[in-house]
Amino acid sequence: MSSTMTFEDLKTIVSRCVDELELTEADLGTAFTEIGYDSLAVLEIASQIQREYGLQIPDEAIETMDTPKAVIDYVNTSLAAA
Repeated sequence: MSSTMTFEDLKTIVSRCVDELELTEADLGTAFTEIGYDSLAVLEIASQIQREYGLQIPDEAIETMDTPKAVIDYVNTSLAAA
């Protein structure tokens, strides 16, 4: 378990969940739906993050994590608070 999440960490998790699309740094502020990820893919990404980082992510928080940057920010804020 890491104390912070980087873009590369998120990219690795995303590639395990959705192997036909690759996340790039240009996608950081783009909505997952615009990149091509559906809500099921976002739930799987959140599930992987919960397992790897030992976080509990409430459904309401998952709904707000609509961009890769929002995911990284949420995870890092949660890890810093723990």
